Amino acid sequence: MQTIIFLGSNKSGSSRDAIRAASDMGYFTVLLTDRRKWIKQREEFPDVHQMVLMDRLLDKEKIFRQLSKINNQGKQIKAFVSFIDPFVSLAAEISKELGLQEVSVAALFKMEDKTRFRDELQNNPVTPHFSICLLDKDENELFTEHVKKLPAILKSPVSNGSKDVIKVNSKEEFTEAVHHFRNQLGQDPLLIEEFISGPQYLIEVLVHNSNTTIVAIIEQEISSMNRFIITGYHMPARLSKHARETLNESIGQVMKDIGLSHGTCHLEMRWTEGEWKLIEINPRISGSAINQMILESTGISLVKETLKLHLGEKPDLTPSKVEYVSAEFITVETQGRLVKVTGKNKAKKIDGVKMVYVKPRKGSVLTPPLSMGDRYAYVLASSSDPLKAKEIAKRAAGEIKFYIEPL
Repeated sequence: MQTIIFLGSNKSGSSRDAIRAASDMGYFTVLLTDRRKWIKQREEFPDVHQMVLMDRLLDKEKIFRQLSKINNQGKQIKAFVSFIDPFVSLAAEISKELGLQEVSVAALFKMEDKTRFRDELQNNPVTPHFSICLLDKDENELFTEHVKKLPAILKSPVSNGSKDVIKVNSKEEFTEAVHHFRNQLGQDPLLIEEFISGPQYLIEVLVHNSNTTIVAIIEQEISSMNRFIITGYHMPARLSKHARETLNESIGQVMKDIGLSHGTCHLEMRWTEGEWKLIEINPRISGSAINQMILESTGISLVKETLKLHLGEKPDLTPSKVEYVSAEFITVETQGRLVKVTGKNKAKKIDGVKMVYVKPRKGSVLTPPLSMGDRYAYVLASSSDPLKAKEIAKRAAGEIKFYIEPL
């Protein structure tokens, strides 16, 4: 029985899309997970043919014990992959040790930590000014030594989804942020970067045998500039010829410098004063609705083509269509317990709406957004006209209402 094993997954989004894709491709799917409640919700995972509960997904020894059991069940492991942090490079390393298709393990490892990829790309022109420091000095010393210009961005090296990313506009805000990070990081380093202005784009990249393909360029709409919560995505992004040409050059050089010759990643970049600056890079497709957006816009299932890359097959990244697609995400303004959600069916009936997703269940505690995980619903809409796609997504999102009981 030909089997693909997934190390971790979210309940929805690109990582779950990958499991569904593997099942649709005819593979037996095994999910190694540390989410205990999913065992009780087992009927909600029909695409997961076998679910294995583990207490630690970063423990290689325990993973290999599970793999031995799976082999003894007569299952032939064809790929061992992960689509979520912080397991991507570990899955690639295990895949190599199993004698499966090799991907660029070292490059994926560098991308999993912001200090590692900043160091690796420090001489690349896309890299903004940055500094890495330990929080073993007082705030005045840290500010004088590491902040060249305000505003500045403070980040945890292993944050994802805009978690633990704070913009500071003054010395007082810097001091508050350092106190926050002392509690979060302990002895771990803090990353301080210059703030880059300009429109921001998500770029999805697949590299097959050193051939780099930009699969998608998606414009991002940021609603909170202090926490960088992205509530709108628009694809394909409309760029000038010059911006697109320089983006291709920049991405090619980044892949070369970081050593990604076989694998996937996504980058967040800003177009500022006629040049590209790298904000983030991560060793996987972006999560949430991004795979579905790319599919609706181009006909390409990026998670499926990523699986083919891990299976030693040649990915097919030829678009079968061109549609404008917008995704609108919904957050809440107050904290409380969810009583009910209305408007989902009404939103679905709007012409052009492709998907409506609501994440929390009744009784969940909702909070104003501090990270991308605090986005509680989204609408996906498409049209042959970019402004129409955006208008449909916003109108449909406006139909969805969260009723919250204060705590």
